Amino acid sequence: MRNVLSLLLIIVAAYACNSRAEEKKIAAKDTIPVKLISIKEEAADNLIRVTGYLSTQDEMRLSFKTGGVIDRILVSEGDKVKRGQLLATTKSTEISAQVQQVQLGLQKAERDYQRVLNLYNDSVATLEQLQNAKTGLESARQNLTQASFNQQYSKIYATQDGFVIRKLKNEGELSEPGSAVLLLGGVSKSSAWILSTGVADKEWALIDKGNSATISFEAFPGKSFPAVVSRKGLAADPADGTFPIELQVSFGKEQPATGMFGKASIKSVIKQNGYTIPYESLLEANGKTGFVFASNDGKSVKKVEVLIGQINNNTVQVLSGLEGYAYIVSSGSPYLNDQSIITAIK
Repeated sequence: MRNVLSLLLIIVAAYACNSRAEEKKIAAKDTIPVKLISIKEEAADNLIRVTGYLSTQDEMRLSFKTGGVIDRILVSEGDKVKRGQLLATTKSTEISAQVQQVQLGLQKAERDYQRVLNLYNDSVATLEQLQNAKTGLESARQNLTQASFNQQYSKIYATQDGFVIRKLKNEGELSEPGSAVLLLGGVSKSSAWILSTGVADKEWALIDKGNSATISFEAFPGKSFPAVVSRKGLAADPADGTFPIELQVSFGKEQPATGMFGKASIKSVIKQNGYTIPYESLLEANGKTGFVFASNDGKSVKKVEVLIGQINNNTVQVLSGLEGYAYIVSSGSPYLNDQSIITAIK
């Protein structure tokens, strides 16, 4: 009988040990190994990302002051020009005839004045006649000045160093007074390349004139160029409601072209509180929101919706959603859910 009882006790003990071993195996099986990293709120650089088109600070629509038939256009689109360079002319027949006619009128006025002056000295002409002759002479001189000015502006000269953006008329066409013939982009020391863009009111409040920025262009793959905010508009564009912003770009030795599309990151002087997490921790990102698995005890996790700020090469800025959590999962997320039990690994 004692042997039977002993045998029963041994069987019960063995069964209990096996049950505990199975429970441990099941618990180990349900525990998911993950890599946790500590997080804390910190002030980070606030980058505002915008896009825009490149132009020059000084774009000039050059024209003839007087109308006429275009004789020659001496430049082509894309040509570099120097200040004072002759760019285009009109046929000179008409304006030359006008200048010559005014010169003849001036010569006559000079003779008339000299004759009346001699008569006045001989007490033959009156003072009034002398004064009228002098007025006629001055009028003729002013007419010559005007005609010479018009003749000068029957030619187009480059007002500063730059390049020809577009030819708006061709040789042989009739150009009306003041009608643009050439569109010139100035790139002298007093000018600059400008990326024009627009921002929403919230972003506008974070930008100040003088903020630094970096800009990339598809025309220059793998390169970025320094820039600075040179203008901050104080009125919204009624067409789309955005506020105009201009960035002055430094290209160094590179030669850009007007109309290039650029992507800019403006660095605001106002820091923004948030959390910096690894890019691989972010799940199901959609616009400005995404999800991460967060933990506060290192033993369980919860799927948390977060507000996304800036996305960089390897990190993501989270603006809100991680308050009250000490850790986030950086590796092992695909196997988790809200009921997962975790074990931290290195």
